Amino acid sequence: MSQQHPVRSTGTPPPRPDASMSLLNNVMDHALDDGYAEASARRAAEGGGLPRTLRAKLGLAAGLVLAAAVVTVGAAEARISAPVVAKERQELIGRIEAETSAAEKLEQDVEKIRAEVGERQRKALEQHGGDQAELVALLSGATPVHGPGVKLVVDDAKGTDEGGGGPRESSGFSDTGRVRDRDMQRVVNGLWESGAEAVAINGQRLTSLSAIRAAGDAILVDNKPLVPPYTVLAVGDGQRLSTAFQDSADGQYLHALQENFGIRTSISAETDVRLPAAPSLIVRTAEPRGAGGAKPTGRATADTGKGTS
Repeated sequence: MSQQHPVRSTGTPPPRPDASMSLLNNVMDHALDDGYAEASARRAAEGGGLPRTLRAKLGLAAGLVLAAAVVTVGAAEARISAPVVAKERQELIGRIEAETSAAEKLEQDVEKIRAEVGERQRKALEQHGGDQAELVALLSGATPVHGPGVKLVVDDAKGTDEGGGGPRESSGFSDTGRVRDRDMQRVVNGLWESGAEAVAINGQRLTSLSAIRAAGDAILVDNKPLVPPYTVLAVGDGQRLSTAFQDSADGQYLHALQENFGIRTSISAETDVRLPAAPSLIVRTAEPRGAGGAKPTGRATADTGKGTS
């Protein structure tokens, strides 16, 4: 009896160990894109993509030479123009410095001429002031003065804020603790009314034509800005002037500012205070008309009534 061979199974082959990484296998097996590989092969078959004809080679060489020439010319121009630019800049700086020096010299000349004009005006006032020339010169601020008087210091409140608000905002104040132009107006007018013969604020002499105004947060006296603390010097009978001012309505106003808004003030009688002459003086004369509009027959000095607006 013949022996029958066993029949072997024809089942599926065993799976690959890396079967779970099919995407990675596909990337590794086909690293080069098919279209790119085809184009690369065609270019290699045609000669590697480089120009093969003499005309193409000459064109490529000309393009390279032109690019190199452009770069070389640009670098040369930049190197040549650098000293020129530096020279022009230095010349411009020199012109600015020269014009600045000229402007400063003109300002000095203006101040010198202004001082000369003021001196001549003061001399004219003293010469044509009549019997009361000394009094007129004093009231008009034409001459420096010294003598007994008072020293009044007015300063902003401690820790004054830059912001707005407060009960005085409706009256044009941006901060309740700041000294304002109208405060100084009342102080100066109060001193005049209390018997002061001459007044100055921070060394700025006041006359009957002086104006105290505001520009933002700054106080201007005759268009010159002042900074706190404001030191007011007044010539007069020191103790009497101090008492009269503190008892006046303007003195009470200043006291109310101190009590309600923290503005700092101090007043003291001084045995000798010195006030400079007014920096600028306007001399005016008036000529009275005769009866029926006749021509002027005399001359009189301008009104020297005190007061500050």
